[in-house]
Amino acid sequence: MEKYTVYIGLEVHVELSTQSKLFCGCKTKFGAPPNTQTCPVCLGLPGVLPVINKKAVDFAIITALALNSQINKNCRFARKNYYYPDLPKNYQISQYEEPLATGGWVEININGKVKKIGIQRIHLEEDAGKLIHGETEKDKDSSFVDYNRAGIPLIEIVSKPEISSPEEAHEYLVNLRRILRYLGVSDCNMEEGSLRCDANISLGKDEKMGTKTELKNMNSFKEIREGLKAEIKRQAELLAKGEKIVQETRYWDPKKKKTFSMRGKEEAHDYRYFPEPDLPPLLIDDNWIERLKSTLPELPQKRFKRFVRQYGLPEYDAKVLTESREIADYFEECVKFFPKPKVVSNWIMGDFMRLIKQERKEQIKISPAATCELLSEIEKGTLSINMAKQVMEEMFKTGKGAFQIIEEKGLRQISDEKSLEEVAKEVIKENPKAVNDWKKGKSQAMKFLVGQMMRKTKGKANPQLANKLIEKKLREISEETL
Repeated sequence: MEKYTVYIGLEVHVELSTQSKLFCGCKTKFGAPPNTQTCPVCLGLPGVLPVINKKAVDFAIITALALNSQINKNCRFARKNYYYPDLPKNYQISQYEEPLATGGWVEININGKVKKIGIQRIHLEEDAGKLIHGETEKDKDSSFVDYNRAGIPLIEIVSKPEISSPEEAHEYLVNLRRILRYLGVSDCNMEEGSLRCDANISLGKDEKMGTKTELKNMNSFKEIREGLKAEIKRQAELLAKGEKIVQETRYWDPKKKKTFSMRGKEEAHDYRYFPEPDLPPLLIDDNWIERLKSTLPELPQKRFKRFVRQYGLPEYDAKVLTESREIADYFEECVKFFPKPKVVSNWIMGDFMRLIKQERKEQIKISPAATCELLSEIEKGTLSINMAKQVMEEMFKTGKGAFQIIEEKGLRQISDEKSLEEVAKEVIKENPKAVNDWKKGKSQAMKFLVGQMMRKTKGKANPQLANKLIEKKLREISEETL
């Protein structure tokens, strides 16, 4: 099959985490009963006027700054006209010729090679409602519309067609979502529709793009990658047969693993854009930009590099820890109390993160000081690793400190050599078969004896000391035999 250059451009729609909608005061809480978060403004009733949500503009500017984009100090809204049941006004307030920002990039890393994917534009717009198709046998032939989502503020981030593979597209989206979450402008939950992505794909030769198709209905990063692969394969096969690609909108069917035609692809003129008459131009001055620039956090890629350099962490650890701003902040606070970065990293990446996922809580209710108290107890030999895991689980359940739980549960590790030596003597005396097996060279016998010692002490014996004492007693017996 002839080789073609792949051109992919992504249109990412991001719901902003504001308390109210873009042009009215209706709430934006996800999961509310259908049509309970609406008003005459977002329903487009006659005589109403939109009023811009300043927080949404702040979030859009912050995003543009983080993505190295140029803020347009004079931008305006436009009406995008089309009919669809989930669009109550029969037009969408968006931006067209004068978007909020242009230019910028997202950096990706594929197989050790860094590449910058250019941003074409970032603009603000309102979301549409949501169609719900019959979910019961009674309603199977019906569709319902929920306007709760209509009017929620979105930013659309349009990349240049510089993505050349599904893998690059996946990496671009992962990095973009990480940045947006660090900024706190959106939770980016695809399962709730907070982040949605459409793709434009074309195959070309001799640095010339071919006819593009738009691909929709990709509801996870995995499906985006699979959908792109299927569409690239479809276009390549058509071109190999000498057939032409039709410019159209297609949808991805994750069950059939194929893309299917939906409709002809609209052009900009089909939407009959014109300036929104009910909103004045949006004027953004230098003071506004500088104020927001001063609030930008350290972004994930920069933080990743600093974690490797400052804390001497392996790249894998640094990547895991900087995936989430909350975890990265937590790690740095822990290191202040317990200045052993690798020890802290190991603990956070293990049971700590497992318990966070298990709890499904957005906020970590155990303070960094409490976690470091637990690490200090492990270091002092007060707790074995298994005991520490029990204590951590109890900390997550109750919010109590490590020391309090250790005392209440009687989990303090036995590290007194004299008392453990007596237990070791008893274990040796009670298990002559295991002792004989050890003499015959069966190494598992010693593990069995250590296990018996742990059982007698209800798991409280210091494991290293238990091993040492059992080995000592076995060697004493061996020498006596000789």
